[in-house]
Amino acid sequence: MHGPTLVKAAPEVGPIPGAPTRPQAIPMPTESLEYAPTTGVKALRQAVADMYNLTYRKGKESQYTYENVCIVPGGRSGLSRVGAVIGDVYTSYQIPDYTAYDQMLSAFRRLVPVPTALDPKNKYRLDIERTKRDIQTQGLAVILASNPRNPTGQVIKGNDLKELVALGREGTTIILDEFYSWYIYPENEKDYGKSISSAEFIEDVNQDAIIIVDGLTKNWRLPGWRVCWVLGPKNLITALSQSGSFLDGGANHPLQLAAIPLLEPEHVKQEKIALQRHFKKKRDHVLKRLHDMNLDVAVPPTSTFYIWLDLEKLPAPLNNGLTFFEELLKEQTIVIPGIFFDINPSHRRNLFNSPCHHFVRLSFGPPMEDLDKGLDAIGRLLKKAKKEGMKAFGHSYKKSIDESTLSSLDVNAPQV
Repeated sequence: MHGPTLVKAAPEVGPIPGAPTRPQAIPMPTESLEYAPTTGVKALRQAVADMYNLTYRKGKESQYTYENVCIVPGGRSGLSRVGAVIGDVYTSYQIPDYTAYDQMLSAFRRLVPVPTALDPKNKYRLDIERTKRDIQTQGLAVILASNPRNPTGQVIKGNDLKELVALGREGTTIILDEFYSWYIYPENEKDYGKSISSAEFIEDVNQDAIIIVDGLTKNWRLPGWRVCWVLGPKNLITALSQSGSFLDGGANHPLQLAAIPLLEPEHVKQEKIALQRHFKKKRDHVLKRLHDMNLDVAVPPTSTFYIWLDLEKLPAPLNNGLTFFEELLKEQTIVIPGIFFDINPSHRRNLFNSPCHHFVRLSFGPPMEDLDKGLDAIGRLLKKAKKEGMKAFGHSYKKSIDESTLSSLDVNAPQV
């Protein structure tokens, strides 16, 4: 992976079969050299609204307009803006989930975090009935989740998603990080080009308390552009304008203008189908190679470009995600230890018995040749374990690792 830090796993950004040509040049009209509004360029905001209406809200009376869209410089920025405008509330989050929520829930202390551990026996499904009980008994006012889910590669869809969205009409605010909404891997040919969003089940775009965060980073494979959006009720967007003026100052003006044609329906359709075909092929390739190494994935991903790999059947200490990470580093390959996804805001919980210790997250975001280099490295590690035994492992490095350590590593090393 060639990216800014290792915890921001990115999709490959080059040409893929069947996709539109990659952007090569950015026009810069004189007006684009000025600051953009903190809510973003109006034409791009409207293009985002139009795309959601066309994709998810055909025939519905309530439609998004530019007033429901705020353009932000990245998903973390969007989450930070939202975190800055929400009051003193109990906020539900799930384990495992995206690492950035840890920082958000640590920085904005008015969001009091309440964890829920998802069960692998249930394919990490969010139990809606339990969530409803928790809202009543614990006074949960906000639910924060990625959907599709990072790192497990699962997705809340159909009736489950409909019921989750319905909670937004009953006094609970639902914040959904939908950055992987196109990374859906259909079994049937007719389903290519379909994607997932809570926008499909919203009744009134200005009354239902549903906040969607998404952008060009993953679906359009343009992480370097830092052009993303928050979609929600008008009054939220007004508040986000104010929080953006002191948090980040707004997204890049020329790139916002350059993004507008990328949201045209035909371009979106072509990108989406090419992405789904290409990344499904990579997913299946990685799963097969892992199977050949006796590393079967108990809950294979149906979405995203991540594999949540359980190491529990490996002999100690290789069954620990941190040890596995450190040993693969010696092979110039990077995986992310599972413990990173046991979100623990402000270190309130003791993670000694965390369910994430014996997992690593693999990414099949990079190009196929890089994936094969990373998988070859895993193969070498397992052969070394078989040949030399376990005494060769678990030495000469510290037993814990933080995000700053990951960020300082060689980002050009192959990553899976």
